[in-house]
Amino acid sequence: MPSKRPTTTLPLTLPLLGVLLVTLAGCSLRSVHRTKDITYTQADAAKNVQEQQLNVFAPRKRDAIKNVLVFFHGGSWNSGNKDLYNFFGNRWVRKGIVTVVVGYPLSPQANYHQMATAAAQAVNWVRDNIRQYGGDPERIFVSGHSAGGHLAALISLDKEYFNTLGIANPIKGTILIDAAGLDMHGYLMEQRFDSGHTYLQTFTTSPEVWKKASPMYHLHEGMPPMLIYRGGRTYPSIIKSTERFITALKTHVPAPNYHIQQGRRHVGMILQFFFTWNPRYDQMRRFMEE
Repeated sequence: MPSKRPTTTLPLTLPLLGVLLVTLAGCSLRSVHRTKDITYTQADAAKNVQEQQLNVFAPRKRDAIKNVLVFFHGGSWNSGNKDLYNFFGNRWVRKGIVTVVVGYPLSPQANYHQMATAAAQAVNWVRDNIRQYGGDPERIFVSGHSAGGHLAALISLDKEYFNTLGIANPIKGTILIDAAGLDMHGYLMEQRFDSGHTYLQTFTTSPEVWKKASPMYHLHEGMPPMLIYRGGRTYPSIIKSTERFITALKTHVPAPNYHIQQGRRHVGMILQFFFTWNPRYDQMRRFMEE
């Protein structure tokens, strides 16, 4: 990715981010039991469905069942890898949270709807299986950074995804970390990209689909509570989209649980979780305990 980006674009995954996360993930695992590459969706060539996997991070010593955090990685819907976020799972387990880091299909092989469908299927797998890892299936929270934040928000708010699975929405709360695409409709209407652009491969060329893909248009009474973080120095597109989302959210929640981290850039918003003393951990844990 070039070192300088137009201010109107949504974020792409930085190669440097992957290098940093792999480097920083090398820490003691004595208190953490990690189960890698668990299949939650089987491949189905007839339906153009790819096999999808997730990683579970659980305490080695089991006592009371614990809250569960399901995390979706970022990467502009066309890149990223669940295995870069081992550090995130490791640290959350040490703070008493069973953590699941999810892989999902990426563009251009999949569109946003297929990604969100996979995300909901992952949460459904967690609901059915997490007790054997010490997690409470009645206390599932979802989170995501960047494009992953978009998916976490979309499956939390759009009733279609869990209705299609024939289950009630099991999400108890949603934590967004510098989420992209909360108003994808507004963003794409402004940009007018050429038809071959990666975002149009992901979201199609239809403004009606863009609106359906935008979590902002699925806000409703009775939705899961939300904890929302935005970087003070993140991409302008994320600032604008998030502020529109917060304005719409206030119709239902007059005082949103919304925090702007002054000075933080987009990548820094996820890298901050490498540091175990980061105050966001305690803030997020209190949100999950409430």
